[in-house]
Amino acid sequence: MTRMPRHSPSLDRATPDRIARTALRLVDEAGPEALTFRALAARLGISLASLQRRCTDLAGLLDLCTDHLAARLPDIGPGTDWSTATEARFTALYRLLSAHPGLLTLRGARPWLGPNLLARLVEPQLADSLAAGMTPEEAITAYRRIYLLTLGSASFVDHRDPRGTRALARTALASLDPEDHPVLTGNMAAILPALTDHEVYYGALRQLILAADPARTATDAGPP
Repeated sequence: MTRMPRHSPSLDRATPDRIARTALRLVDEAGPEALTFRALAARLGISLASLQRRCTDLAGLLDLCTDHLAARLPDIGPGTDWSTATEARFTALYRLLSAHPGLLTLRGARPWLGPNLLARLVEPQLADSLAAGMTPEEAITAYRRIYLLTLGSASFVDHRDPRGTRALARTALASLDPEDHPVLTGNMAAILPALTDHEVYYGALRQLILAADPARTATDAGPP
């Protein structure tokens, strides 16, 4: 007589989507150091073993969270011009990442290669670049420049607490000797707002897009 495997209600509650949503909420509320398997299992109301069956280690858990967010990236309609599509994709990515700074801290330098990110950002962006006339080398170079700008801009500031970020920076600048750092101490009114101004990213994004835009490059080149 064959014994059927016992059904596990705990495992049923540990769906990848629910794990990712709960993990992100935990990190957003309590900081990256709060994300442990034991704390997450308690929030989910499941056993530690059930959670570990879904994602065996922290790397797997972070991959789950990353791909959960990437599923929200927009589908860009066919026929959209390259610059518009590029700005839409990376603006959406920047907003997603800026909303979860703790996740960025935990991931560190780990590559972002989940299936949703590849399908909704990397593959269509590179395909659009090739279709617009870029060589494969130009396409990946443009992608990497914009991707690194986006990741760095979202990583180094907690955009959810701009006042706190500026207050910390103000305290650090105020402790400097004006004779040694006359520019930093003498221009705090200009420096502090720029630290949390999203337009710093958006402006740089548009500059990179303009520089790489195949349509503009072809126009500048003129007739043969």
